[in-house]
Formats: sequence, C-alpha cells, structure tokens
Amino acid sequence: MNNSLLKQILNEYDQKRTKAILEAEQRKKELLEVNPKLSEIEKQLSNISIQAAKSILISEPKEKQKLLQNLKKQTNALLKEKTAFLKQLSKDSSYLNPHFECKLCKDTGYIEKNGVSTMCNCLKQKIYDIAYNKSNIGNLERENFSTFNSRLFSDKANKELYKSEISPRENILLLKEKSENFINNFEDPNEKNLLFTGTTGSGKTFLTNCIANEILKQGKNVLYQTAPVMLDNIIDVKFGKENAKFDLIDNILTADLLVIDDLGTENLNHLKASELFTIINTRLLNQNHKITKTIISTNLTIDQLFETYSTRIGSRLVGSYRFLRFFGDDLRYKKCKKDA
Repeated sequence: MNNSLLKQILNEYDQKRTKAILEAEQRKKELLEVNPKLSEIEKQLSNISIQAAKSILISEPKEKQKLLQNLKKQTNALLKEKTAFLKQLSKDSSYLNPHFECKLCKDTGYIEKNGVSTMCNCLKQKIYDIAYNKSNIGNLERENFSTFNSRLFSDKANKELYKSEISPRENILLLKEKSENFINNFEDPNEKNLLFTGTTGSGKTFLTNCIANEILKQGKNVLYQTAPVMLDNIIDVKFGKENAKFDLIDNILTADLLVIDDLGTENLNHLKASELFTIINTRLLNQNHKITKTIISTNLTIDQLFETYSTRIGSRLVGSYRFLRFFGDDLRYKKCKKDA
C-alpha cells in the first residue's frame, strides 16, 4: 500500500473525527446552558466515574465489588433519567454523542478486538475508491434501486429478436429480483456469484451499481475492475514494473465483492487467461476464510465465453455463477437521442 496515500486518508479521518467530537461538545454546551436539570445529571455521572476510578485502588475485593455494583446501579438510574429528559426535549439518547460517519471504528479507520487492530471496511473501501475504483462506481448516488425504472424497457416481446418469450421489461424485473436475492443472501456460501451477459446499454452496469450500493450499506467493501485494466495491472505486478500496484492482487482476492467489468475486451493471452483462472478459482475456494462474491459483466454470449476461454474457466463459471441475460434496446443510445 502506498504509505503517503494511507497517511493522507488517515489525516482526513482524524479531521472528521475531531469535527464530530467538537460538534458534540458544542451541542452539549448549548443544551446544558438552558437545562440546569440535565447539567446536574451530567455532573453526577462525572462524579460517579471518578468514584469508580478510586474504587479500583481499594484492596479489599468484597468492598470493591460492592462499591462498583452500587455505582453501576446509580449510573443506570441517571442514564435512564437523562434519556427521559432528552426525550422531553425531542432529542434522542445519541444527541449528545459524537455523530461519527462510521459507527464501527468511530472514524479512526481501525477496529480493536481482543487486543488486535484490524483495518475497518470503511477505510479499506476508501483506499479502493482512490487507488482502483476511481470513477468506475462513482454513479452510485444516481444508479441505485431507488432510481430503478423498468418503464425504460420495452413491454413488447419479440422472440425472433430477443430469443426469449418474455419482453425486456419482464426480463429486467426478473433480473432485479435475482439481484436482490443475491444481496439478501450474500453471506450464504451456497449463494452463487453473478455473470451478467448482454449487449451494450442493456442495463448491466446500472444493475451492478444497484447491487454495489446495497453491499456497501452492509458495511462490506466493493472493488471494481475492468478486465483489461485488471489483467494488465496484474501482469505489471508479476514482472515487477515500477508503476505496479503491489497490493492489487491481494485486494482482488480478498475484496468482499469483486466486480469484473467488460470481460472479453482484454487482449487475451495464455498468461492473462491463467491469472483470470487464479482469481476466479481462489475466490471460489474461500481460501481467505470469509465469504467473498464476484460479479462478472460481459458483452459476450454464453457460447462466445466458452469459445474464448479455457474449459477450466468455463466449468468454474457454469458451476458457481448464475448467468443473467440482459436484452432490449440500447438505453444509452436512446438517452443520447432523447437529449440531442
């Protein structure tokens, strides 16, 4: 990992954590100034904390335990009174606490558990977005399930044109349902990965972003890579090029959700095919002892996929991926034509 990049991000984390703490102190100051009763409760809680600290110095275990239990009882009563008082002021119990963006790490970027510090997913996602994702998943605010509009798709079935008995609109609604099942069952090891196949402008990227948005809401990380860029960068790492991102391979293998877009547009050779197999296979084997899922998007048909890639890759895709076929008019072209 680039140390300067990490230092820059951690500095941003420190700034927003400090801001949240200062804002909480200001809210508390303003509220206490006009509410003497609440101020008195805060003072009593502070005194109890001091008494609890002093009780630790007591050598007699029974006396110490009795004192701590009594202080705990007083604390709970005061906290209950404080919550009730805040409710009367139409404030919830968290009003006086710092409002951190990430409740897990409290905007530190790291989580302490059993004496071990691990990087929080929010920090890892921040690094992914800057170092890898860039603008690839920058449309999440506009492309999510709240803006999903099936009416953009034709409700007319055309078996000869679409090779399907149903209309593009019926199809996209089915794909949406399968995508939601994928999200809801993300932690289920039996839930298959997704392979989106279809022509340009048929909705693959939009639905991918919808899924990515929901996975991020679950506190997981999403790494987006186009197949050509991903494989070229991996080769750079393998050959030790100066501009290589040496942590890329590990991140590709361990990301909660890996999105590989534009599969089939890479300049394929034996080495790249081997690396692609390693990525697909390693993530399927769950060698990192956690659930990871992958979405692959391609303009190739299923038959073309098998013609392009090895039997090893094809068998992994058939066995562990759910193939979702997109069809219909080119929505990007229709939008451009409408805006023109």
